[in-house]
Amino acid sequence: MSLTSYTSNPNNPVPESKQDQPTSIRISDRVDLRASPRSRQGSPNQSPRLGSCRFLTGETSGASFLGAELLRKLWGDRKKQPKMVKRRGAKVWYQKKRVKGLIAVVALVGLFFLVDWFMLLRLQDHRVGHYDGASRNSSSVSVRPQPQPQVKVKKLSKGKKHYSGIYGRLLALAAHALAEGQNKREPKDLWQEPVAPASAWRPCADQRNWKPDEGKNGYVMVTANGGINQQRVAVCNAVVVARLLNATLVVPKFMYSSVWKDASDIYQEDHFIKDLAPDVRLVKELPEELKSLDLEAIGSVVTDIDVMKESKPSFYLKNILPILLQKRVVHFVGFGNRLAFDPIPFQLQRLRCRCNFHALKFVPKIQETAALLLERLHKHSAQPGLLDHYLVGPHAVSAIIARNDRATKPSRYMALHLRFEIDMVAHSLCEFGGGEDERRELEAFRQIHFPALTELEKTGKLPSPAMLRSEGLCPLTPEEAVLMLAALGFNRKTQIYVAGAQIYGGKSRLAALSNLYPNLVTKEDLLSPTELEPFMNFSSQLAALDFIVCTAADAFAMTDSGSQLSSLVSGYRIYFGGGRMPTIRPNKRRLADIFVKNNTIEWKVFEQRVRKAVRQTKHVQSRPKGRSVYRYPRCKECMCRTD
Repeated sequence: MSLTSYTSNPNNPVPESKQDQPTSIRISDRVDLRASPRSRQGSPNQSPRLGSCRFLTGETSGASFLGAELLRKLWGDRKKQPKMVKRRGAKVWYQKKRVKGLIAVVALVGLFFLVDWFMLLRLQDHRVGHYDGASRNSSSVSVRPQPQPQVKVKKLSKGKKHYSGIYGRLLALAAHALAEGQNKREPKDLWQEPVAPASAWRPCADQRNWKPDEGKNGYVMVTANGGINQQRVAVCNAVVVARLLNATLVVPKFMYSSVWKDASDIYQEDHFIKDLAPDVRLVKELPEELKSLDLEAIGSVVTDIDVMKESKPSFYLKNILPILLQKRVVHFVGFGNRLAFDPIPFQLQRLRCRCNFHALKFVPKIQETAALLLERLHKHSAQPGLLDHYLVGPHAVSAIIARNDRATKPSRYMALHLRFEIDMVAHSLCEFGGGEDERRELEAFRQIHFPALTELEKTGKLPSPAMLRSEGLCPLTPEEAVLMLAALGFNRKTQIYVAGAQIYGGKSRLAALSNLYPNLVTKEDLLSPTELEPFMNFSSQLAALDFIVCTAADAFAMTDSGSQLSSLVSGYRIYFGGGRMPTIRPNKRRLADIFVKNNTIEWKVFEQRVRKAVRQTKHVQSRPKGRSVYRYPRCKECMCRTD
């Protein structure tokens, strides 16, 4: 029914009944009506009579008209006045009733349109909410997220801010909660590990009970690819393989790649050789008689295609040792994650831990600048951090001496590793709210840097972005990271060091994080251009600075537990931390189930669910079988129990 059906005109009121409708008039009757001076009484608005009247049809004669008038004068005048009064009263009452009914109908129609508009708005919000995750049991086609810009923060009156974007509502609730909780104490376990069970482990990978290896079966060369952390793993695995094959290890080199444009020296070479001398024979270069060999021509080059990921020691003894004995040299190119964690002999596993936690020390140039970062983060405290000695060596002592006369109360800080660079974002095959422009940009990056992934994507057999997110396979966005920190209870005044390279989306992507936590700093903020200049254009050296600052932090939070840097940092904190270095490892699958309700969930419920999800990951665990000793060093090969 249309609204026009209920429109009223005060000059043309709604007819009272079917009998009151104007009667159609034939052309021949119009002459008779005009001939009568009383013809105007035929109007239903002027006639006092109820019911139909033959006069109004134009069929009465003049005699009958006079007779009717005479009867009215003689008898009808006595009843006319009461009936007219009654008729007018009834008409006024009836009109009031119709007006009230009309108002009620208009109100109902307005309410209907209001409810309809609200339901459509919720439906649109629900469609956008599918971006954050989808039900794992759903078999329907995933809905692509609506193109959403990065979170924009608009300043309103009296210091209030308005957050737009997918998580605008939750960010506003978080800002309100942080503002209210400025004077409240943070949760007791926020900056702590479960100390009792964690402190039962102590480092002991530096202990050995075997004789030095002669390395008489030939030479092993390694050119490691990837970033600094992947290269670190490759170096440790190369040490173990060299000992396994009774070979001499040439000090590993780092490959220059289109992504990690840095092949510079990162670790102290002399310390590396000296520390591992009781385990493996090491040299800096091949002997002169082998330098001139074309290793590729003689079949001594082994790539990642030739070695399966996490191959067992038996593979190397069966396939690599014969090449080594025949050619006298084997050159591994790449060598990322090419050695399994189980099964492997006890002493070889311990050697792996010894290399990672004791033999690899950063060069003095990196240590010195990292010590400067730690000094400024600790607000020139005279008390060193728990891990400063292991990370920056003698530079930690010199920094303490230099600032001893101006020491203040130690200031703690939290390090946040935002694994949200374009390579990670593109490789994840997830969507992050940027719409069609984002999809085109990431696809172009994949075509250049991950061509195999691009070809696989064309088959249509890969899971949808929504499914990937619901399974916890997407890195947390900066907006999701700051919501997690706020829900955990970190105070607004918390000093946060953000680690990582160029964040995908730039500063606009960090808007929500910097507005909720204004004490947000990076190495670019803490170092002057002169101090930072020697590291520019050296991505691995910049990553080394982040590694040290994250490892030494009072609390460390990661956004992607699969990241090599996050894994190595958390393992280093476990190994040397004595149970006093908490690490926040989000369960991204559980968080995805929480974030998908961002349009309806209340903040208190959000807090409770996030804290429960994160608290479970902080429990002390010994290394599960087959998992990385770099990330989970609490095992008998790497650490010893004190109880």
